[in-house]
Amino acid sequence: MLLVESVAQLSGILTITTEGEGGFLASIDRAEFSGTPQVGDMLTISARVIKSFGRLFMVAGEVCCEGRTLLTVQLTLGVGKL
Repeated sequence: MLLVESVAQLSGILTITTEGEGGFLASIDRAEFSGTPQVGDMLTISARVIKSFGRLFMVAGEVCCEGRTLLTVQLTLGVGKL
């Protein structure tokens, strides 16, 4: 679950445009785990916006380690006040 959180945090940085603006994880649409990291592994986290719907952003992300994909996830973020 912490791998999903890391993608969500990166996605928040990607989508927030105003300093101090908040955001929230609206949904985890799809998550496929194919491995677990070990202590000391260096992880590469990537995220890209697929669609935006006003304050909502659909994001696809991956967590990789040494050429292996550990997580592929699609999530929806909300940006701004609730």
